[in-house]
Amino acid sequence: MELIVARDREDLVKARRGGEVALVPTMGALHEGHRSLIRQARVRADQVVVSIFVNPLQFGPNEDFSRYPRTFEADLDVCRAEGVDVVFHPDVEEMYAPDRQVSVSAGPMGEVVEGAHRPGHFDGVLTVVLKLFNLVRPDLAVFGQKDAQQLALIRRMVADLDLPIEILGAPTVREPDGLALSSRNRYLSDDDRRVALALSRALRAGAAELAPAAIRATAREVLAAAGPRLEVDYLALVDPETFADVDESYEGMAVLAVAARVGATRLIDNVTLTLTRGR
Repeated sequence: MELIVARDREDLVKARRGGEVALVPTMGALHEGHRSLIRQARVRADQVVVSIFVNPLQFGPNEDFSRYPRTFEADLDVCRAEGVDVVFHPDVEEMYAPDRQVSVSAGPMGEVVEGAHRPGHFDGVLTVVLKLFNLVRPDLAVFGQKDAQQLALIRRMVADLDLPIEILGAPTVREPDGLALSSRNRYLSDDDRRVALALSRALRAGAAELAPAAIRATAREVLAAAGPRLEVDYLALVDPETFADVDESYEGMAVLAVAARVGATRLIDNVTLTLTRGR
């Protein structure tokens, strides 16, 4: 079937057909990581909807909203190649009324780790995701594990608000050199990229350790060795459901997460590991 591009609510209603619907929310500039999300959706659903919307609510005043890459025609080619049924591509006015007053609060989990460095970011994320859920009415939605805190908060929102949507998490896709795929990678020069590889090296090194203190210390050593061009915002070892820091007595799944700037580009990455006292 021909790819349908829906730009408003009426177009979405016309595009919807029977069967299970999967939504893959994106901000465009699609890459292999997005393709992996679409493929997971395609396996599960009768109809796959990809949203392409650069959401102003999740950008702070000094962040890169205006220069965030917008490659709509290339994104459509990706969607056609992956068998997407509908692309929802609204403008800001379609998504947000000028007198908008109500937003979703991410609560305490939205104020730690990534949220501590980007106040209000997760409120903006959850607000747009809830609106997309209400507009598209999917049975399931697919998000990437690279944005681990975002994924945890979306799952919490779905549970707390009793939304009848299954949330699937897809593994992080990496480039051959280990750099996590991101639409922002295109901002990196060759020298920037070499510096940025310290993020994935630090995560691998930390994950090879046994205890939380050693995990953190080893990862920090790798980040420090990258030199002053790598400006680290945080390195955190947290519970994957609450994003609270774990202590030496913690057992179970944990997320080792990092965020740093290389020049004007801010990157995030994480790995999931299992902690046991005898590990």
